[in-house]
Amino acid sequence: MTNRHIARRTLLSGTGMGVLGAGFAASFNSGLRPAEAKAGPGSGVWSQGYVADKGDVRLAMYRKWLPPSPDNRLPVLFLVHGSSLSARSTFDLDVPGADYSMMDVFADADFDVWTMDHEGFGSSSRTAGRSDIASRVEDLKAALVTVQRETGRSKVHMFGESSGAIAAAAFAQSEPDRVDRLILAATTHKGEGAAEIQRRRDRIAELRANPQRKRDAAMIRSIFTRDGHPNLYDPAMVEALIASEMQNGDSVPSGTYVDMAVNLPLVDPTKVLSPVLMTRGEWDGNPTDDDLLEFFRQLPNGNRQYVILPNTAHNQVFSKNRQLLWYAMKNFLVAPAPVAS
Repeated sequence: MTNRHIARRTLLSGTGMGVLGAGFAASFNSGLRPAEAKAGPGSGVWSQGYVADKGDVRLAMYRKWLPPSPDNRLPVLFLVHGSSLSARSTFDLDVPGADYSMMDVFADADFDVWTMDHEGFGSSSRTAGRSDIASRVEDLKAALVTVQRETGRSKVHMFGESSGAIAAAAFAQSEPDRVDRLILAATTHKGEGAAEIQRRRDRIAELRANPQRKRDAAMIRSIFTRDGHPNLYDPAMVEALIASEMQNGDSVPSGTYVDMAVNLPLVDPTKVLSPVLMTRGEWDGNPTDDDLLEFFRQLPNGNRQYVILPNTAHNQVFSKNRQLLWYAMKNFLVAPAPVAS
């Protein structure tokens, strides 16, 4: 990662007409505001917030890039969050003395980095919806309209983690002309033989009965113990994550848990046309290698990679070994295009 010591500025922009001010925060029930985005230590990245509209649903979006201008046509990397945490808690977490912000890391690597709170998460509209995978695909469609308007790019690199990977792959299947390179971290195909998927199947009646599920501090801590390797995470990171995410309340939509329990598979790999990198933590309890390799083998694009991250569990983004993920991602994103024979 380059070290560019440029004074950071925080900008705040609307979706087209006017500048978002205090009314932006009032538009949402709770959560982090784009104006509060923080750069990683010494990175010098700039941040900007937007709102995308999905009908009556307002979706909070966040962007980071390096100065001097966002108009220099950097490649766009769009990050898609998972089932239990909002976008900035996942991808822009501030932990003193540590680099947990993927947005900073990839902005520093010369990407124009975007992410978004899905419906019902973070600073986006709270509704009666369940925020299932189909809903999240529609969120991404709305968000990419804003990205194209602001960057001039109709095609983006996309990264998704956990259920965010399923949503990213489903979006790539639905909108193949909008995704350049696709990175699926800790995804799930059919869920067969996976301990965490079975736990969700065991509580399917409860999940179906309520559009919200409990996501309190204890649940967040359990994310880092359920695979049986809590030593792979820094306790200081876990507490910083809880402090960040609990500002958004103690419940989140249940839709992706229902989808992953009883509606898999949700993506047809033969219809995912972009180059694909799939990463799996060695100790990930959500998918098995057999499950993911079945998906991988059916991908039609020969430009594909499958990477196992050693000493890593489900949550690659928060792992002590997260640099292994970043290394694999950077190599994949900057790889030269293969020459046709």
